[in-house]
This record gives sequence, structure tokens and C-alpha cells, in this order.
Amino acid sequence: MTCSGCAATVQKALQKVEGVSGVTIDLQKSAAEVEMKHHVATAALQAGLAAYPSYQLSEPGGASSHNRGDHNNTMTHTVSHAGNTMAIATTGSFSWSDNHTWGRAAFNTLNCLIGCSIGDFAMIIFLQKFYPGTPMSVQMVLAVIAGLMTSVAFETTLLRVREKFAWKAALQTAFSMSFISMVAMEVVMNSTDFMLTGGKAAFGNPMYWTALLISMVAGFLAPLPYNYYKLKKYNQACH
Repeated sequence: MTCSGCAATVQKALQKVEGVSGVTIDLQKSAAEVEMKHHVATAALQAGLAAYPSYQLSEPGGASSHNRGDHNNTMTHTVSHAGNTMAIATTGSFSWSDNHTWGRAAFNTLNCLIGCSIGDFAMIIFLQKFYPGTPMSVQMVLAVIAGLMTSVAFETTLLRVREKFAWKAALQTAFSMSFISMVAMEVVMNSTDFMLTGGKAAFGNPMYWTALLISMVAGFLAPLPYNYYKLKKYNQACH
């Protein structure tokens, strides 16, 4: 439960359960702390997650509350209140043929691509217009950094607007996302662009736009299997 979408899903669902006064998500620990006005039975919390059957609650000491990464890829998340501990567990055998997960991975990767592309290409255009003598290696490094910054900013804004996170929580969540996916996307996009265009932005040349499209597709495809793997096995995402 380290992706913002999964965390927001669990948080919103549990907050709607009668007797629950607050839900705090700790993305680093994959844990959720539930504050209750009075004791709320496990069955009531489970009913609140009825629309999301992949999340199952179990009492402490149950078999599913101690499994993580075993043969059936069980992932457990702790939900605690006043000494009462339960576990939200997602189980299932790993497979590369889950179309639903591919769709989620593609959507997350697309968000990442949009965020990265904004800073990436803006930096290249800025440098070539105002500092045309900047070495290509420096341009690529600065473009990657700018892309990572705008990707975090873009995700922060999405979390604030779409998920109603507080700005601070949204920023912290965005920073906790997978930088491996973002960096891979940035490196592949810039490398492909450099190989096809030499890194020069020639807006009047149709071939430049073709190369730009190819580099963005390459940047999208590079981290897609990795994002699928994290979603399928650990229910984690870069966005």
C-alpha cells in the first residue's frame, strides 16, 4: 500500500465506516492507523472495504497476518487502534497476464510520463535558447533533474486535487514514490532523443516531432514492466 491511489482507496473506504474518526496512512511502513470513537468490529471494517475485495482483514495471529512474500505472494498491512491489531492482506499468485493490472500500470506510467516530460523538454528548450553552448552531457543531466522535479510537482498536485490530500501530505507522498521508475523513464527518453536528434530541438523539422514521439513512447515502455511487477506483487506504484 505504498502507492498514493491504493493508500487513498483504503483511507477513504475506512473513514466512511461508522465509528471511525480518522485514518492515517504511513506509506513508508505500508501501514494504516485507524482512530475509532468506539470499538469497531473487524466485520464492520471489512464491510467498508467490500468494494475492494483484494483487501482482506484478519484478526491478530491469523495465518495471513504474518505472511509477506511467501509462495502465494501475501502482502500484509497493519491496522491498529488501542492495542487491537488487524491486517489488511492482498494475496494471489504472480502473473504477467493480468489485464487489469496492466491497465493500472499503464495509467500510473502515463502520469509519470506527463510529469517528467514537462520538466525534461522545458529544460532542453531553455538551455538551447539561452545557453546554446551548454555541453550535451550537462543538458541531459539537468533535463533528468528537471523532469524528476516536475514529476513530483505534478503528482503532488494530483494528490491534492484528485485525492484531497493536504499539501504537505501530498508532497511527502509524491517524494515517497518510486524514483527507479522515474529515473529509468528519464534516461531512456533522453538517450533516445539524443540518438535520433543529437539533442537539438528543431521545431521546424517534422523529423524532430517524430523523434520526440518515439522517445516518449520509449520512455513510457521502459518502466512499464517494472511498474506492473510492483503493482502485481506488492501493490506498489510510482504514482
